[in-house]
Amino acid sequence: MYAKFFKRAIDVILSFIALSVLSPILLILIIVGAIAMKGNPFFTQLRPGKISKKTGKEKIFRLIKFRTMSNAKDKDGNLLPDEVRLNKYGKILRSTSLDELPELINILIGNMSIVGPRPQLVRDMVFMTDEQRMRHTVRPGLSGLAQVNGRNNITWEEKFEWDAKYREKITFVGDIKIILKTVIKVFKRDDTVRDGTASDIDFGDWLIAEGKIDEKLYEEKQKEAKELIKV
Repeated sequence: MYAKFFKRAIDVILSFIALSVLSPILLILIIVGAIAMKGNPFFTQLRPGKISKKTGKEKIFRLIKFRTMSNAKDKDGNLLPDEVRLNKYGKILRSTSLDELPELINILIGNMSIVGPRPQLVRDMVFMTDEQRMRHTVRPGLSGLAQVNGRNNITWEEKFEWDAKYREKITFVGDIKIILKTVIKVFKRDDTVRDGTASDIDFGDWLIAEGKIDEKLYEEKQKEAKELIKV
């Protein structure tokens, strides 16, 4: 009853209130971000959303975040490594999770929910099994069970297990608990990035590192992801 009739209405109401209340902070971050990043303070990226009943496929939407990495490139025009492009301002945004605030817009317009499986990259989605992609039968969330149970310091398989557990039982009380745990995590700044890295490792790269797939399949899936983004 809650998931079918009330969850979306609550998302709209709470995201609208949050955007209104936080508008001064958002304005400050836009101005400071434009200066710190020497340009556009926003970062957008195509992510897989909820599976459409009409097409039976994930709806690809554009996720909005505050930019945490610069667009610095080498002499050949290639982007520098993440750890180089992630400046001090970006680290502050990530550690406080302030970079996630613009996703309230995604929630308001219906691409996301306050609570649900985190929207991964399209190039992560193509490596998922059919069972793992069942996570997309619900709207992706700003936070979810995986985020309050290790976030970026658990394996990809563990993330998918938590996503499946959430999808199987969505309740109002459960969502409230996740929101409260998320707030605690944000204040404690826990698990914002994987230990020893500037950002989390892609699912495909993790599968390669774990020896679960070979280079040929890896390249095929990367091409598939690029084609999906073109659509």
